[in-house]
Amino acid sequence: MYIQIDRMHRNDWETVRSIYTQGIASGDATFETQVPDWEEWDTNHLPDPRLVARSKDQVIGWAAVSPVSSRCIYCGVAEVSVYVAAQFRQRGVGKLLLQELITESEHNGIWTLQAGIFPENSASLALHISCGFREIGIQEKIGQNDGIWRDVILLERRSKVVGV
Repeated sequence: MYIQIDRMHRNDWETVRSIYTQGIASGDATFETQVPDWEEWDTNHLPDPRLVARSKDQVIGWAAVSPVSSRCIYCGVAEVSVYVAAQFRQRGVGKLLLQELITESEHNGIWTLQAGIFPENSASLALHISCGFREIGIQEKIGQNDGIWRDVILLERRSKVVGV
């Protein structure tokens, strides 16, 4: 299967939204319970990098970063989001997206990428570790999904080319 990593465009939103909905429905991707509208999503994510994975002109995954703080001292620190359509998981799509997200984030002056992942999401943990993220801690019972307390494993990746 040929996969092309491309810049996300506004007209990709409906498919991106659908993939995000699948992630939410899995119960192990996010604390979010519904996908925001485009305006809210756009406001909460940095303009670059925003990527999609395409196969035969179909969006099959996406990745983006959001700022961790509005304070200027943290302008080079961002949280990653990587989502792959259910039928395309375990095919390397997430790895291609995350690798390109790392490269593009460095081109945009980001020196640290962070991720918060549920311990049950072993595929996402393995993906991030394979791309150079390291575990920095566990937030125990940080929030609830459907009345069940959930832990979040915190990971980070420090650039070797930006801010060194």
